[in-house]
Amino acid sequence: MIVEYIRYRVPVERQAEFVPAYGRAAKALDAAPECVDYELSRCVEDPAAYVLRIRWTSAEDHLRGFRTGPHFPGFFREIRPYVHDIEEMRHYTATEVASTD
Repeated sequence: MIVEYIRYRVPVERQAEFVPAYGRAAKALDAAPECVDYELSRCVEDPAAYVLRIRWTSAEDHLRGFRTGPHFPGFFREIRPYVHDIEEMRHYTATEVASTD
């Protein structure tokens, strides 16, 4: 399993539509077998900052499976207006330090 983190900085005039756009894009994530789960969070101290966490079955499944598969076009159509707001987009592997709950 691999975790992708995408950090966004969304200008205030575009924030009202950002979360609804991801809500629509999430339908493609829900349908994609490569996607384990996801969560979009907004920073309390800096409301223009958002972090999307997506767990994929593997980096290969994300990059070659999802991105070249049938669910990506619908996903990308919704989030395309926010691509330039991305500050970071990277894959991470979990370490042994984790909650047991």
